[in-house]
Amino acid sequence: MLEKVKLALRITTSAFDTELNDLIAAALADLGIAGITQNNQEDPLITRAVITYCKANFGAPEEYDRLKVSYDEQKAQLKTATGYTDWGDSDGQIEGSDAD
Repeated sequence: MLEKVKLALRITTSAFDTELNDLIAAALADLGIAGITQNNQEDPLITRAVITYCKANFGAPEEYDRLKVSYDEQKAQLKTATGYTDWGDSDGQIEGSDAD
């Protein structure tokens, strides 16, 4: 994931690797807090969300507001997408439902 983030940020040096790794970890943690339990770093949607988070939070980007909105939108879409959260029972029943 680090190499993908560095490429997206156009960074060729390893001088920022520690900070970028921290941002990657923070992005994954933020997604987890939002209920997104699927954190496969090879998944293109997870990768794109992490990259957007890093772009928004690395340094002082001029486009912070646009990037923050974009990240929040990606996170919201992941929260509602099948297979990215573990909300609900596996049989589709809502807990406590009397639909039986």
